[in-house]
Amino acid sequence: MADPAPLPLDEHLCFTLYGAGIAINRTYKPMLDEFGITYPQYLVLNALWESGSLTIGALAARLALESSTITPLVKRLELNGFVERQRSVADERQVHVSVTEQGRDLQKKTSCLTETLGSRSGMTAEELAILNAQVRRLRDALQESAARAGL
Repeated sequence: MADPAPLPLDEHLCFTLYGAGIAINRTYKPMLDEFGITYPQYLVLNALWESGSLTIGALAARLALESSTITPLVKRLELNGFVERQRSVADERQVHVSVTEQGRDLQKKTSCLTETLGSRSGMTAEELAILNAQVRRLRDALQESAARAGL
């Protein structure tokens, strides 16, 4: 029996999601450059806008990154006046990060990113919300499966 024909690259979901991520980053980059932040820094700020204040460890968990990756992002955001760090009095190993007034002002300015993504995608807000929910469901299922497998 002959080996099945390989799946064309564009039919690999992983490749499509990877390419979509790159396209979104390219869409956001000029606007983020204007605000003086990178995409990973934007994600950190979003997590803080959503929660108010988080430890470095909680930020890492929320963004599915290592604490050692979060720390330099937070330090740069602090240098630019968007966040402040404070060591926990109860446990000096923990560093709490919170958004400054300047960081809150940036939240209002970055709303253009969502608007730009919507207009450039040609998709309605409802279509984008449905797509996002489907991708989140896929991500969550894969994460749960990996956790059950001990990965």
